[in-house]
Amino acid sequence: MASYAFISSFRKHITSSVLLLVATLLALVVANGPFGDDFRALWQLPMSLSIGDFNFFSHGGHVMSLGDVINDFLMAVFFLSVGLEIKREVLCGELSSLRRALAPVIGAIGGMLMPVVVYLLVSPSDPVMERGMAIPMATDIAFSLGCLSVFSRRCPTSLKVFLAALAVADDLGGILVIAVKYSEHLNLEYLALVLACLVVLMIGNRRMVRTKLFYLSMGLILWYAMLNSGIHATISGVVLAMCVPAGVDRGARFYLRRISEHMKQFPVIEVTRADRKKAVVLNPKQVNALKSIESASDHLISVLQDLEDSLRTPINYYIIPLFALANAGVQIEAESLTSLFSGVGLAVFLGLWVGKFVGVFSFSWICIKLRIIEMPRHATWPVLASVCMICGIGFTVAMFMANLAFHGGAHEELLNDAKLGILAGSLASALVGSLMLNLTLPSEEEMAALKAQDRAAAV
Repeated sequence: MASYAFISSFRKHITSSVLLLVATLLALVVANGPFGDDFRALWQLPMSLSIGDFNFFSHGGHVMSLGDVINDFLMAVFFLSVGLEIKREVLCGELSSLRRALAPVIGAIGGMLMPVVVYLLVSPSDPVMERGMAIPMATDIAFSLGCLSVFSRRCPTSLKVFLAALAVADDLGGILVIAVKYSEHLNLEYLALVLACLVVLMIGNRRMVRTKLFYLSMGLILWYAMLNSGIHATISGVVLAMCVPAGVDRGARFYLRRISEHMKQFPVIEVTRADRKKAVVLNPKQVNALKSIESASDHLISVLQDLEDSLRTPINYYIIPLFALANAGVQIEAESLTSLFSGVGLAVFLGLWVGKFVGVFSFSWICIKLRIIEMPRHATWPVLASVCMICGIGFTVAMFMANLAFHGGAHEELLNDAKLGILAGSLASALVGSLMLNLTLPSEEEMAALKAQDRAAAV
């Protein structure tokens, strides 16, 4: 069941990765065209959601711009989805046991440490530039899984699960870095409001409150409190996710039994073509039975899973493409391209392309050799190396980290260099990784034979 959930996630990200790519290319084209200045000015427009003197999109006397709302508010919704996915996987998925979680978590740790090491080795010893050391830590789940989907018929299921679980563990590491490294001076009054929100949410979790509106409403208050407390506002999405209940109030068996009992009101009858045009008239007992079945079915889906499913479409098709449109508009000029050969641009580029590959592969290789973890089923060392290479595709969280590291007009040039390094490193990882996968993966016929062997062994 856990593997099925990951494969469903894998398929989900294929179409969203295409939309993300289109938004990225569009941002690059417009930003470097005749309307580039107007395009950049668009994201600086002030935003207001006011009642009297109170503006929801403001903190410390500063009114947020359109770009701030996308990066701080909409990305909090994105991190809510990430938090829900992490909680689900920890409770009942690929991260639910030490044996399952060990391989992707070890790979993720290596994939977070080595890019930082590479960044610090390449980047000049400067306190401002060192703020960007966390930028190449992240693997973009949408782009990396989308890249792997090109070889879906030749790729073992175990590698798809490994990459997806690694990206989830990677996101968790990125969230911790944001919480620790990019929090500012703390405001005790708003911290007290944060704690009050947490108490209310935990009470709701304890009492199995099933109304999504309750959690989303409290989430809005929590976001505003964190925005003004000094803790980065996007962390509110993860905190809210941890408070959303993953169980059902009376247990699954209770509702399954109720559905089974009420289904007896409807005897199995073979339906003919003529029956399809007849009016359906149910007696009151059958109507009540159907309503009870519907209610029981709703209760079988936890609030966590229901909310995660509800957020999937707006995040994949609106929030992430909009984030790409607002942040991927890098100015590409002859002078800016030289940044790929020095400074922050080179550090981010090599951190993603070299650091991620070396980190994920070396940590996995050592632990497999020490028999701490097992090689993914039907994988070889060259195939595993190919998957490790596409882990260097970093975009969404990497761009987000770049904005945190170099926010403000004084660091505009460094931010542009960092974004250029992200795009170049991701592109290099995707191209080299795809070439390696094409050379190392088994043929479709060989993969079909291996899957047939697995089915025969299961029988």
